[in-house]
Amino acid sequence: MVLKKLSTMGLATINGLLNEAIDSAEVKREQIDNVVLSGNTTMIHLLFQIEPRYIRRDPYIPSVSAFPLLKAGNIGLKANPLAAVFIMPGPASYVGGDIVSGLLYTGFHREEAITLFIDIGTNGEIVLGNKDWLMTASCSAGPAFEGGGVRWGMRAEDGAIEKITIDPETFTPCFSVVGDTLPRGICGSGMIDLISEMLKTGIIGQNGKFKVDTIHPRMTQDGDEKAFILAFAEESSVDKDILFMESDIDNLIRSKGAVYAGFKVLLNQAGFDFSMVDRMIITGGFGQYLDLDKAVFIGLLPDLDRRKFQSLGNSSIAGAYMVLLSEKYRKEALEISNRMTYIDFSSNNQFMDEFTSALFLPHMNIEEFPSVKKIMQKPQPPA
Repeated sequence: MVLKKLSTMGLATINGLLNEAIDSAEVKREQIDNVVLSGNTTMIHLLFQIEPRYIRRDPYIPSVSAFPLLKAGNIGLKANPLAAVFIMPGPASYVGGDIVSGLLYTGFHREEAITLFIDIGTNGEIVLGNKDWLMTASCSAGPAFEGGGVRWGMRAEDGAIEKITIDPETFTPCFSVVGDTLPRGICGSGMIDLISEMLKTGIIGQNGKFKVDTIHPRMTQDGDEKAFILAFAEESSVDKDILFMESDIDNLIRSKGAVYAGFKVLLNQAGFDFSMVDRMIITGGFGQYLDLDKAVFIGLLPDLDRRKFQSLGNSSIAGAYMVLLSEKYRKEALEISNRMTYIDFSSNNQFMDEFTSALFLPHMNIEEFPSVKKIMQKPQPPA
């Protein structure tokens, strides 16, 4: 019953988006001859009412990894009933068709360079490899980077604080807001900027705890918890102080710690370290707005030569476009999925060790972040 309800809700959402696309393109529904669905493994299972419980149970194998071509009319899509529907194949329970779609777009699976790929969202899906081999894994980053579990967290919509700097003497923040309006919250890129700036100015320590007393005009006490006042009520669109809590910082540190630990363990499984990576690709709607230096400063990304980083935005959508228009790319997507070796972190002791070490800013071992160490050694202003 629940499975059917979730499937109905998912299908209704897709059809709603399809209606919007049809209206904006001014085409007839019957003209749609091809459809591509690119999503994570769980969502695809729910959409087709396939029991998803085994995805989260040992040995974490999905019921279906690759689907045959389907007809839109047979699955309830409001397009030409005879339209061919291609579902992007997913190699594992926690690495789905959206990641295969992203790889297809980046093209690094055809190249010699050793590439580290990350799609940052609720899960951090990571792929390592080149034209000869591909290894993949997923780490549970949690929803913090998308606004979940953060008091004033939100997606990158109008009113979201997206970029921040802090005056090192007064601790007054200067920020830009999506939509150039008054702020009503803070999105993932803004949170990374904020934690980086608070660490750099000495507002917080490497353990993520506030070092500044609540008597400071930028600090307050909310219940039993210290908080930094990001925007006063009169500066916001919600007529309330927008606060950043110690618990918010804790959630983000756990999220960034999971991602960084995922990098290290996957590299270790392949017999590599960061020095052997030729290129790092960051994808996802959140990834394209990252300030690389600040993401490195808090320990979310490795301290590599910045020229090695490349941001490609929503690669899943881009790959889906390619598959929509080309039979060749449909075959290539299947080849990519079949080539990927999945590494499970759920029972990996090394992952827990690396995760624990990453629960500091930027890391328990500051030597892994030489550029950050250099900045941290500069004298900090008095609290």
